[in-house]
Amino acid sequence: MAMAAATAEGEPMMDINTTPLIDVMLVLLIMFIITIPVQTHAVKLDLPQNTNAPPPPILPTKNRVSIDPAGTIAWNGAPINLTILRQYLDQTQQMDPIPELHVEPDPQARYEIVDEVLAVTKRANVSKMGFVGNEKYADYAG
Repeated sequence: MAMAAATAEGEPMMDINTTPLIDVMLVLLIMFIITIPVQTHAVKLDLPQNTNAPPPPILPTKNRVSIDPAGTIAWNGAPINLTILRQYLDQTQQMDPIPELHVEPDPQARYEIVDEVLAVTKRANVSKMGFVGNEKYADYAG
């Protein structure tokens, strides 16, 4: 490694020239990148098998109520009526912690059905509720 010659006062500079060190490190890095074998082996995963069992009606963290254009109310994808909806909502309010309720009405759904669902959720004293899928309404002109 080289040292600088001298300063104006006649004292030698004690700074180390690190350029050759950086060059060597870059060459070593490139050599390591080239010589490391590419990982081509597959990872074996044990995926769950389909048992065709119906999902539990009430999930512990969040549940989804959707309303389609035909007026069908669905709880986590399964069609229900307003009476069963109220029973499910009452059960969720007894759980600890209380799961979230995601309401997802279709843009073409009748307002009367959506209003009835919201009335049932209000009577059930649902505290954690939110609307999902609002981006569908961004360009909706009715």
